[in-house]
Amino acid sequence: MTKKQGKVTGIGGIFFKSKDPEKLKEWYKENLGLVTNEYGSLFEFRESKEPFNKGYLQWSPFNEDTKYFAPSNQDFMINYRVENIEELLEGLKEKGIKVVGEIESFEYGKFAHILDDEGNKIELWEPVDSVFTKEYEEKSRK
Repeated sequence: MTKKQGKVTGIGGIFFKSKDPEKLKEWYKENLGLVTNEYGSLFEFRESKEPFNKGYLQWSPFNEDTKYFAPSNQDFMINYRVENIEELLEGLKEKGIKVVGEIESFEYGKFAHILDDEGNKIELWEPVDSVFTKEYEEKSRK
């Protein structure tokens, strides 16, 4: 059996630096109706090929002095939803693409970081969306 090649399946998050992330989250909450939490705001969507499946996108302001975007000097980082993260990273390494750190695993998915051709740090996320779905369903019952 051959391994399925990894690939990007969508946007998983938009992260950017802010002078005052808490104040900015409050502004978005009050003025644009975002439901915010400690990380920012989570947007739910449906997958077009499997509309019963829910997916999520994270919007997050970070402190302007964050080192999370390093070694990039940009004020933003985009998170891409991917499938088969191990195979994707293997293929990127073979092409000489810089991988930053190791794959990290959490209850809600696996994460890895790479640098694009201009040195922008990119976050790759193989999500476990059911964790967020379960959390939201539990909150809605309360």
